[in-house]
Amino acid sequence: MKILMVITSHDQLGNTGRKTGFWLEELAAPYFIFRDSGAEITLASPKGGRPPLDPKSNEREFRTDLTLRFEADVAAEAQLDKTVRLDSVKQEDFDTVFYPGGHGPMWDLAEDKDSVKLIESFLAAGKTVAVVCHSTGALRHVKTPDGKPLVQGKEVTGFTNGEEEDVGLTKVVPFLVEDEMLKLGAVFSKTANWGVHVVTDGLLIAGQNPHSSGPAAQALLAALKGEPLARAS
Repeated sequence: MKILMVITSHDQLGNTGRKTGFWLEELAAPYFIFRDSGAEITLASPKGGRPPLDPKSNEREFRTDLTLRFEADVAAEAQLDKTVRLDSVKQEDFDTVFYPGGHGPMWDLAEDKDSVKLIESFLAAGKTVAVVCHSTGALRHVKTPDGKPLVQGKEVTGFTNGEEEDVGLTKVVPFLVEDEMLKLGAVFSKTANWGVHVVTDGLLIAGQNPHSSGPAAQALLAALKGEPLARAS
């Protein structure tokens, strides 16, 4: 199995003067689920090179066994140092793609034309796409072959309005994931704030928040192994 993981290159949290980037758990948990299954992983980002880590995601309260494992893993850190440029990857070289979140994707991946085309090409090839947390926002400009929003009529999840309010960034982010998905005609599914929640609808898998990133990766592996992906009702 060859799995592409697409990480944000954006490091500015709006106009707050604070740093953002990718959320460490949302990279580390899926990374090791994939690697431990024997998959070959490629990390990509819009700018290539070392993507910015949201410093908050490495504070004590957010560390997990897998984030600590990632930081201690020489091979993983070396791979993160040298992400390939997003405009250089092609879906033909991979079996699937997974988008870790963090607030960064709201500014770059949500608007990145290469990312949009990449997601559309995976789906056109009948390959599963997985997003989690804020990276659900990367779907906002993705279209179906007939030009409709990809998420129209589909069940999706992502970082909720309530979770954004909890972290005090409702007025900072360029859009709210939940509101944007509803605006595009999606059926937005959610559980209690910070609860684990993953939904699958056709070729699309989505996780609600950082705690859902590992379960979303497990759902993606199940899809790759040929277990049926029932369309959400």
